[in-house]
Amino acid sequence: MGRHPKTGKKKGGIKVHANIHANEGVPSDIRFTSAATNDSFMLRPSNYTCGDIIALDRAYIDYAKFEELTRREVTYVTKMKKNLVYETEGDTMYMNPEGLMEYRVQHVIFRKRVKDGDDVVHYARIITYVDIKKGKARLVSLLTNDMDMEVEDIVEIYRKRWEIELLFKQLKQNFPLRYFYGGSANAIKIQIWVTLIANLLLMVMQKRIRRTWSFSNLATMFRIMLMYYVNCYTFFEEPEKDWAKILQLHDLPPDEPTLFD
Repeated sequence: MGRHPKTGKKKGGIKVHANIHANEGVPSDIRFTSAATNDSFMLRPSNYTCGDIIALDRAYIDYAKFEELTRREVTYVTKMKKNLVYETEGDTMYMNPEGLMEYRVQHVIFRKRVKDGDDVVHYARIITYVDIKKGKARLVSLLTNDMDMEVEDIVEIYRKRWEIELLFKQLKQNFPLRYFYGGSANAIKIQIWVTLIANLLLMVMQKRIRRTWSFSNLATMFRIMLMYYVNCYTFFEEPEKDWAKILQLHDLPPDEPTLFD
């Protein structure tokens, strides 16, 4: 984080980890670490209770934690890594009427040797389906500990994970996070926290006003009228009306000075 004072080269990196509840659009838990820290530290099984369903990035794969989630009756869905080693117990391929693969279900066992401890044995299910985007088909493999849920439901759960990607895209597009105003770790964290707070306030405003605004347009208009003393909610409900009032007051000629002024 920051830059070397002589060469200008980057001195390090910072990573923002976030949990987000489905359909909320804002993070419920945020942690900062160095860029080299493995993501799996955020996966704490003790934070989840029986019946919870979580969608994870594949960087969070940890067999020991997955097995603990299974014991707690917490369902996880994540994307497979290519280099995972496992034993296959069952393998079923489902075809469509045209004779092409629709999806494939594998029941597998993961084993991990633990030094000075009990080896980890985790039973899971791999679901491979065909994802078609822009006319191109590609195979996507998902990993889950749920053995009974329908394939379509597993796929939809994983797609929910993209809400957090949309959140970070929204932050990068509408707030100045490409460059940092300070080089210290504390200064960078403050700038990120301020960005997250501003994003939260704008999302609350977007939900409360009846008029439809895209987030980018709302953020742009808010920057323009930030220094004006106006009610934000009434302004964004009828911006043309309030702008007309502001312009009318601005165009009024100044008071004529009297002889005794």
